[in-house]
Amino acid sequence: MERDGDGDGQEEVCFENLDRVPLFAVRNAPEETLLLWCFQQPTAARHNAFVQQESLRFTISAAGYDILIHQAPSSMQKPGVTGAVVWDSAVILTKFLEHAVDSGTLELQGKKCVELGAGCGLAGCVAALLGARVILTDLPDRLRLLQKNVDENVSCFAARGSACVRELSWGDEIDNEVIDPSPDYVIASDVIYNEKAVQDLLDTLEKLCDSKTLVIIAGELRNDAVLEYFLERALHRFSIGRLATNFWHPSYKSQRVVLYALTRISKKFDGDIRPLGIYGCDHTESCNYVQEI
Repeated sequence: MERDGDGDGQEEVCFENLDRVPLFAVRNAPEETLLLWCFQQPTAARHNAFVQQESLRFTISAAGYDILIHQAPSSMQKPGVTGAVVWDSAVILTKFLEHAVDSGTLELQGKKCVELGAGCGLAGCVAALLGARVILTDLPDRLRLLQKNVDENVSCFAARGSACVRELSWGDEIDNEVIDPSPDYVIASDVIYNEKAVQDLLDTLEKLCDSKTLVIIAGELRNDAVLEYFLERALHRFSIGRLATNFWHPSYKSQRVVLYALTRISKKFDGDIRPLGIYGCDHTESCNYVQEI
């Protein structure tokens, strides 16, 4: 059963660039992981509910267009290759962006957006169709398929925004085009899958983001230890909130998927760390005060 927006007593917060959407504050990694696995029960939900990974093509309607994404399911036989097909987390992130823009809770028009680990590029392509200036990034061997999907889904439509593809390996130096100016948004799906990759992912996020950048990450709940490892380390650098499911697209929800919003922790005062851009929220008006952590 879907637990729409049920945070089981968790403190609710809002972030500056997402101030109409209450988030459940993540303060403690083990507690957050326990809550998700006990109350959300991800293993009880259907796997791959919104995708067809065995097919060479995946289609979905989004941003007023029929999106066609090319996949390479045969590549999934290679160890470590996950970006050759679309996953549920990418679909849910994509439809969240569409729903948030349509409902006025998110503004993408003219905003710079970087997608990390873009894979097939579904979320980044739709972000461009919604008006963002998107840079889709991934490893060198993923770029050919990614570029094909960008060409066929952004260049061929009358996109309100734009999209380009760039190579980016987490932990490496980042091209100036990607990092300067800092993006308004960083989006990613299914990037929390391996403890070895967590440090490089966080290093890249820290380089990309300034205090005003909003990071939105969608993840499939497969391994509680990996998620806890990520959250423990991310909390040293970022304020984190979990997006309530009643603000997701109503037709695209799964107990196997979680959506997090992150903003960089930017100031320190006498040993206390305070985030810029995290606000207490009363559900009735825009948030207007800084909430300490």
